This record gives sequence, C-alpha cells and structure tokens, in this order.
Amino acid sequence: MFEDQQTEIEPLMKSNTEFRTLYHRHKDLDNKARDADLGVLPIDATTLHNMKKEKLITKQRLLNLWALYRPL
Repeated sequence: MFEDQQTEIEPLMKSNTEFRTLYHRHKDLDNKARDADLGVLPIDATTLHNMKKEKLITKQRLLNLWALYRPL
C-alpha cells in the first residue's frame, strides 16, 4: 500500500504518528496474511479471517488520513 507514493507519504509518516503506526501495522498484517495463505505461518481460519478484517479496517483508516493530508 502506498508503494508508488513513497516520496509523497514520507512527510506524513514523519509528522503523523497515527498514520505511521497504522502504516506499519497494515504492512505487518499483510505479511502475516500472505505467509498464512502460503502455509508458512500456521494459523487457524478464524484467526486469519480476523487478521484480514483488521487489515481492511487499517487500510480504510490509512486512506481516510491520506485523503485529509493530500492536497486537492
């Protein structure tokens, strides 16, 4: 997420702790979900479902913060 906008999000990452925390949490959840889907990380279906749900919620919060920051 935001891989193409790294230079644009850098100031936001530095100035907004909530955005930075959410960004790192989303990245962590993404990695864990991918590993679970590949079978590298043993995890039950309910936990995986909840992890993916949290990832989506985190993504939406990031997008909302990005929309507030990004100039029109």
